[in-house]
Amino acid sequence: MSERRAKPFSITAMPGFATIAILAFVLLYVPIITMVIYSFNASNSVALWGGFSFRWYAIAWENDTVQEATVRSLVIAVSAALIASTLATLAALGTTRRKKFKGQTFVYVMINQPLMVPEIVTAVALLIFFAAIKKATGYTGLAYLILAHSAFCVPFAYLPIRARLEGMDLTLERAAADLYATPFQTFRRITLPLMAPGIAAGAMLSFVISLDDVIITEFVKSAGQDTLPTYMLGQLRRAVTPEVNAISTALLGLTVLLLTAFFLLTRKRG
Repeated sequence: MSERRAKPFSITAMPGFATIAILAFVLLYVPIITMVIYSFNASNSVALWGGFSFRWYAIAWENDTVQEATVRSLVIAVSAALIASTLATLAALGTTRRKKFKGQTFVYVMINQPLMVPEIVTAVALLIFFAAIKKATGYTGLAYLILAHSAFCVPFAYLPIRARLEGMDLTLERAAADLYATPFQTFRRITLPLMAPGIAAGAMLSFVISLDDVIITEFVKSAGQDTLPTYMLGQLRRAVTPEVNAISTALLGLTVLLLTAFFLLTRKRG
């Protein structure tokens, strides 16, 4: 008589799995869908439906303060993405394209530290650091926000770049060395093109993180340096209108597009 084999464990076969999964999706997405629907509300109320209209999108589009905050947010996010992805690329090359070294785990921990520490702690640390520089130099420009966002975004850019490098075979680089290519030529013609999708993914993820950031921006910014998220936070403290829903929906659409591109760049092929 053949022995009866035990069925492999499957989380989907557990009692109540479907109910919990449906409840999780409802809690996650129903509020977002509701916000998107009410961004087309013709009424002045955020809770009472007054008919379908693009009114609040037009109002947000023509709002000078929203335009200034949007441009400022994009400048900071693009700058932070470029700086963070550059630093993350160098860090990933230094920690993956070499033999294992003593203290490598400590280096990983230090690079990923902003991911493990509560954001409020990072924000307070940056506030103290930049406040001392502001007092010493008298400069209160946008560079502080760019540097703060860049520092916070480095680990987010580092993760996909490092993953891309770890998945790359060293054969082509060794073949280039055998053909007398210099280290720079090997990097420019082989390593960099192969890791380009990881760099692009890291830059896009950094852009999204910077664009949506509120806590660090609130602590570091000077007067008159509101970004789009901090402007929306200020509006919520005053009279709340569906204009906030319209701006949030536009940000949601941009984020979904970028995260979709991030997924397409980082998914495994074949």
